[in-house]
Amino acid sequence: MIKIIGLGPGAPEALTVGALRLLKNSKNIFFRTEIHPTVDFIKEEGIKFETFDKYYNTLENFDDVYKSIAEDLIKKHEELGDLIYAVPGHPLVAEISVTNLIKLCDENNIVYEIVPAVSFIDAMMDRLKIDPMEGLKIIDAFDINNQILDKRIGTIITQVYNQFIASEVKLKLLERYNDETKIIFVRAAGVEGVESIREIPLYELDMQEDIDYLTSVYIPKDINNKKDIYDLITIVDILRGDYGCPWDREQTHESLRNAIIEEAYEVTDAIDKVDDDALIEELGDVLLHVIFHAAIGREEGYFELSDIISGICDKMVFRHPHIFKDENVNSSKEVEENWEELKREEKGFETLTEELEAVCKALPSLVRADKVQKKANSVGFDFENVEDASNKVIEELREVLEVYKSENRDRITEEVGDLLFACVNVARFLKVDEEEALNKTTDKFIKRFKHIEETALKKNLKLTEMTLKEMDELWEEAKKQ
Repeated sequence: MIKIIGLGPGAPEALTVGALRLLKNSKNIFFRTEIHPTVDFIKEEGIKFETFDKYYNTLENFDDVYKSIAEDLIKKHEELGDLIYAVPGHPLVAEISVTNLIKLCDENNIVYEIVPAVSFIDAMMDRLKIDPMEGLKIIDAFDINNQILDKRIGTIITQVYNQFIASEVKLKLLERYNDETKIIFVRAAGVEGVESIREIPLYELDMQEDIDYLTSVYIPKDINNKKDIYDLITIVDILRGDYGCPWDREQTHESLRNAIIEEAYEVTDAIDKVDDDALIEELGDVLLHVIFHAAIGREEGYFELSDIISGICDKMVFRHPHIFKDENVNSSKEVEENWEELKREEKGFETLTEELEAVCKALPSLVRADKVQKKANSVGFDFENVEDASNKVIEELREVLEVYKSENRDRITEEVGDLLFACVNVARFLKVDEEEALNKTTDKFIKRFKHIEETALKKNLKLTEMTLKEMDELWEEAKKQ
């Protein structure tokens, strides 16, 4: 049997009677480390033991250290029989070597027993007057990047061994907390004469000179700290609630349809302007719409935010088998091809017509035309070259000129549409973004028109009083400029 005992947080008084009795009456005793305040007391009691401190000096990371300790203990059990493995604190609190050992014991059918102890968490709760019933999260500093930080509950971060780890912890915390947030620096909680507990601003965490293996950090609950997604959800729920805003309460998926399109365009505009502040604001507006639609879905009983998140997570994993499975790709082009194939599989499309019909009709018409043409191209239904595509533009222009004087508005609309569709074909062959090209031309038109108007104002002329010829002359001036 392997008996796994805890040595408590560091004060001899915290060492349990049961643990002390086992240590005094057993042989084959192994400590994870000799670097622990209780060890001096244990030596005074005449207890002999071996340690695994050698692994800390020879292995590159703690994962390898804890894995090697567990494997070594299994070997020693095969050689020696019953043994004791002692660790700081409680065996099941932030003790990866014990987790590894238990797994190996289960795999090898080795009987083990956990001997409880006072953990450093108990000592911290006592010294900081923390009631875990109010919410308490405990995070290993080495696993902090895999954890979700929550300002709504108190958080203890353990094993802040040195300045480097403290710096990593600080950077992670700054993602969720303001840099002036008051945190509690705790070293050797409950160990008389060694204990140090003090409040410091978060940004000073890695500046503390007494950081060592006994250091932990406590971040108190602070609901008024940096805003997160749950704050936005709460705000929307208040606005939609019985005593909320009349306008917000009246909104539906349908009433908000055009607004989310407008917000998406404003995001695009901010990107084009290379304006980070505007981009932050506009992305926030888009996120608000997502939360708003999720709230409406929840109220109507059809879906909620978790369904939206689960759906997109599943989609991204499914469409990236080269990342989440064993498939290999050699280029981004191959990724795009696989994406389209997986999309067809996901949507259950059996014909190209189904794919064409599925292209979103709410897209800008030029973008939709481009997407439809590219899908047709995938099966070879396309012009052979840009010259052929350009001839089609001329052909469609002639047809517009043939009908424009008629009273048949439907026919005129149809022919103008054919002309625009043909122009998209030319742009596609030339690898020109149709929307970007037309927007640039529109901007150019505005700039030249501005010259006309400014020149007219300087001459005390009104545009409405100028002839087309006069305005054309100014237009040509603008072109030269």
